[in-house]
Amino acid sequence: MKRSLSLLAVLVAGTLAACGPKRIDGTDIADNGDTRAVLSVIDAYRKGAEKRDAPSVLALVSQSYFDDAGTGDPADDMDYGQLVKALPEDYQRLSAVKLNIKVRQITVDGSKAIAEMLYDGHYRIATPRGDVAKQTSDVQQMLLQREGNVWKIVSGL
Repeated sequence: MKRSLSLLAVLVAGTLAACGPKRIDGTDIADNGDTRAVLSVIDAYRKGAEKRDAPSVLALVSQSYFDDAGTGDPADDMDYGQLVKALPEDYQRLSAVKLNIKVRQITVDGSKAIAEMLYDGHYRIATPRGDVAKQTSDVQQMLLQREGNVWKIVSGL
């Protein structure tokens, strides 16, 4: 009898776990159309940045883009118009880019989404003395909003 109860408990637990929300393989991210669309935008950003292709990255960005760089200093704020000018210039100074982006969580609230990511970038940047290898790693948030049927980046590049 005790063995039957244990087996029943295992079967019930397995059934309940199977009824939980579906997750994207290898993540704790809910598997639905919005989260998959947000992941697709992030991957398109990664590919565009690695190619140093400013037009393809800018196509992913909302015209309402604004980023305060996480500081209270308005000198480092960037809006869409500034990004349109700065991104091609920044990419011209780079000779190689490799980005690893691990999205840890996506929270969707209506037409807004927050993607929490681990970001690991390796790049070579032109200096007066030649190209210099650089690396940066950080936890970052990318904010997106749905515009029509498309998710666009509004902050966090």
